[in-house]
Amino acid sequence: MNEVKETLRNIEQNYRLFQQQQFTFIAALQRTRENAHDMIRPVASIRQVQSYMDHHCNNSTDQRILSMFLNICNDLSKLCQNLETLHPGNSVTNGILERCKLLLSHSNDLSAIRAKYPHDVVNHLSCNEAKNHYGGVVSLIPVVLDCVKEWVAHTEKLPRHVLYNVSGGSAISEKTAPQDVPAKAAISPKPPSVRLGAQTSISKKDYVQVQGNKHVRKKCLTGMENHRGKLKSPWKPPGRHA
Repeated sequence: MNEVKETLRNIEQNYRLFQQQQFTFIAALQRTRENAHDMIRPVASIRQVQSYMDHHCNNSTDQRILSMFLNICNDLSKLCQNLETLHPGNSVTNGILERCKLLLSHSNDLSAIRAKYPHDVVNHLSCNEAKNHYGGVVSLIPVVLDCVKEWVAHTEKLPRHVLYNVSGGSAISEKTAPQDVPAKAAISPKPPSVRLGAQTSISKKDYVQVQGNKHVRKKCLTGMENHRGKLKSPWKPPGRHA
């Protein structure tokens, strides 16, 4: 997540530089549209701006500012691809990413989108420019930046049991670090429930057997004592009885 935030800060910094040159950007679009004899339709897609720069740009200033716009769009597109590998997300965050990818598609029609407060990019255009020509293209980057910030805010509130490495996509558990697993396995012994149960049953059998042996032995001893008593009793000859 820290890598995402750092990338987002760099893109925002580049966008602030671009935003300071909005009039230069509009002037470059105006000149390239004239060179392309395309003054009626609005600037409604990234592909259209790319075509103007590649085929109808006659000076380095226009080339630089159009290239700056396209580079920021490309950086945002790469960031959105990385966000998919960072966190599994939910329906909300996945919906935000889908919108970002749609907006940054080179063929997507941008003419209907408008950046709202606190963004003032549309306010710097005339009514005709904002409504009929450039309102969508100047709104693209701030709208996507807002969506990415919204994704970060929602993701940070989710219970992140598993994070995915942005570069490799490998899963790392936050609750248990990999290096802690062997130590925990070595410390915690195996549960002795089965072994204790077996020992208990064996002990009970031994106890019953011992008790049985004692009982048999006691009966034998009693029988022997009675037999001895009979042998020791005085002999009385048969005779007269008083």
